Amino acid sequence: MASNVQHLRLRRKEDPKPSVPFVSRHSGILQDQLRRSARKPWNPDFLTAVRILLLIRVAAAMYTNIQDCDEVFNFWEPLHYIDHGHGFQTWEVTPMYAIRSWAYILLHLIPARLPLILNLGKRPAFFAVRIALAVVSTLCEAKLCRTVVEKVNERVGRYLFFMLLFSAGMWNAAPALLPSSFAMYATTIAFTYSLEPSSIKNKRRTLYATMLFATGAIVGWPFALALSMPFVSEELFVFGGDRVDPSSRSSWMISRWKRLFIAGLVSALIFVPVIAIDSVAYGEWSIVPWNIVRYNVFGGSERGPDLYGTAPWYFYILNLLLNFNILVPLAFISLPSLAVTYRIDRKRLGMSKPGPDQSSPFTLLALRLAPLYVWTAILTTQAHKEERFMFPAYPLICFNAAVALYLIRGWMEVAYISATKSSYRASRSIIFGAITCTVIAVTGLISLSRVLALWHYYHAPLSTFNHLEADELPRLLNVTGLLPPLLPGTKEIDRPSIDLAPIRAFDLKLCLGKEWYRFPGHYLVPNGVKVDFVKSEFRGLLPAHFEESHVKLTFDGWWNRPGLRITPTSLNDLNKEAPEFYVPIESCDYLVDLDFPEHPVSSLLEPRYAVDNETWERVSCQPFLDASHSSLLTRTLWLPGLWWQDKNEFGDYCLLKNREKVHKKEVEVALRVQEGKL
Repeated sequence: MASNVQHLRLRRKEDPKPSVPFVSRHSGILQDQLRRSARKPWNPDFLTAVRILLLIRVAAAMYTNIQDCDEVFNFWEPLHYIDHGHGFQTWEVTPMYAIRSWAYILLHLIPARLPLILNLGKRPAFFAVRIALAVVSTLCEAKLCRTVVEKVNERVGRYLFFMLLFSAGMWNAAPALLPSSFAMYATTIAFTYSLEPSSIKNKRRTLYATMLFATGAIVGWPFALALSMPFVSEELFVFGGDRVDPSSRSSWMISRWKRLFIAGLVSALIFVPVIAIDSVAYGEWSIVPWNIVRYNVFGGSERGPDLYGTAPWYFYILNLLLNFNILVPLAFISLPSLAVTYRIDRKRLGMSKPGPDQSSPFTLLALRLAPLYVWTAILTTQAHKEERFMFPAYPLICFNAAVALYLIRGWMEVAYISATKSSYRASRSIIFGAITCTVIAVTGLISLSRVLALWHYYHAPLSTFNHLEADELPRLLNVTGLLPPLLPGTKEIDRPSIDLAPIRAFDLKLCLGKEWYRFPGHYLVPNGVKVDFVKSEFRGLLPAHFEESHVKLTFDGWWNRPGLRITPTSLNDLNKEAPEFYVPIESCDYLVDLDFPEHPVSSLLEPRYAVDNETWERVSCQPFLDASHSSLLTRTLWLPGLWWQDKNEFGDYCLLKNREKVHKKEVEVALRVQEGKL
């Protein structure tokens, strides 16, 4: 039945939707020539990029090896000394030489202390610092990717994101406790500001980029300032985003020079807290950045970095190929590729030809590709070469490679259009995307294989020290009654947290011989176990022990570490051996050593401890690659299956126990426990 009832609906007035600001897709230095009006290529926004990158970087923090003994002895050990009052001291971290900054080391004290505040122990502190570094790197990389999308090109930004994400080089560098890694973070953010063309109207770019480059150099590594040379050149001499009439060029240049000078003065204020902290720590006036430059550049013939080894000119080429594989040739052909693009695909550098009063996109992009060339040229001319020296330029390698890949894609588009006489067919073709996707996939797979090789072939030192803490020391506490034994069949995940403090009763000494340079640091050795060196064939200078401090660390407790202001007598900058830093092998309860049973090598100072079963018992042995007797390809990359691994040979990286000494201590401690003295 029909109803005569009428319904009246009252609706609240809807607020108009906020207008979304229009963002031009084609405002960067490089311009797409096909499908300009099509949907833009996918790129992660900042938060999405952070989430994805963070997964990989945190995994690196947890699983990557320590690549350089300098990272341990010059940074992890001083940090451990401030945190726990003991550790190894190198000559670089003494008041007499002072070429390592305590200001840089103290930046990491908060993440190192956090797990201890939560009663999680020292080992989590090691990984907490690494994770903190991984987070910083992630934020810097995500910012760079988004800036490249906005200022250069969307496709270049996408290529860059995946190159950074899967790079074996970034896997190693991002969580490393090294000034060169800190310089990498600072340089990456500085580069994001320098991507925008310089302009009189944009004072923020000049100030922020200058301060960030200066921070990387002053707090991190002073030589990283060389990466700012193209930025400085653009600020002083290149129009950038300005249009300058000939009549006003003099006043324009004066304004630019004045602005950069003021930015430099402001950036120099970063010296104040750094010098203050270092001077208080060392107990005397110390300008660490200058000390680093003075030693490495003006050290004279008797001292300097060459004392610690030299390498041929092609060292960095080979090393970069290990870490970035096919991205390396792409990165270094980026400038020549830009020149080719200028000749055959000029519209990709802008639809209109720049006038004489403005800078061309060619010049602007060339200046952004130049830092990698400058840095590589400087490092290649130095006799002393190390992998970590290239860290500040690692993101720039990916940037240059991404630009080169995009330019090569442009050549393919030009060739396709020339052959088919049809821009429409070129815009519908999947060839270009397939080729660039293949390049990204191949470099990612090679990098993954390299990362797995580093884990499977060289992770034994970290695994060995983990076994000491997780298995051997709890065993000692169990057999002596200091710790109740676990029930049979207890799963590892169900094991309760163990307090290893009673291990001090054993007065244990862990020794390192020829494997001293793979020591991962005191953060992975429980307190109560002393680490010492025994004599090996090595003839150089090994670290001394900081003077121990038992003062509990408080807000101002680190000032009470006396070893900060003491230079042990035998530490020197000439790499002269100090015999007093060694202990007799007979005093060692445990020993870490590497043995190659298939190709044994021994000497008077380096006997095969691992096969001396009368004195030493194998507590734990992990496989470690014998690189000199393995195939070049299979030792460089990892693939599953015996067909690949049979081409490699492995040694035994062992934690050894002195049978007589440890058994004697077990009996003594067990007796004291029974008597109620412990």
